[in-house]
Amino acid sequence: MTPTTPRDAMTPRTLRADFDDGRLHAFLQEHLDDLAPTAPPQSRHALDLASLRRPEVRMWIVEDADEIVATGALAALEPGHEELKSMRTHPRARGRGIAARLVEHLLDDARARGVRRVSLETGSMEFFAAARRVYARAGFEVCAPFGSYVDDPHSTFMTRVV
Repeated sequence: MTPTTPRDAMTPRTLRADFDDGRLHAFLQEHLDDLAPTAPPQSRHALDLASLRRPEVRMWIVEDADEIVATGALAALEPGHEELKSMRTHPRARGRGIAARLVEHLLDDARARGVRRVSLETGSMEFFAAARRVYARAGFEVCAPFGSYVDDPHSTFMTRVV
């Protein structure tokens, strides 16, 4: 076994989510709480814990110093097309490139499994401006609603070929 160096201990690690981890439950509840004031209930599309546990959803966490600092998931829409879901970076970890690295990890996973397109829905309000910039830098472009979504002034829809 190789000893852990201080630098290794400071490097965030991306891991598959453990749905029995109480830290994950708390992190996801904070996510839902953050989103609550941003839009009316019918315009909030975050998945709850039960929905994230479905077999067609693959979820990851980013852990830094034994804390969950980010989450992201991919949910199957149709063969070859998945949706990026549950992206959140904890406020104290923002600005460190963690979200961008997690998006790339998700895209790499999708590509390795033969997924051809990844799409997402995010808010259109200022609260989501940083997220939209991360997605645009990762190659996502604004698109029409996909899947079961409909036009909504509170939503921005984005997609990219992987």
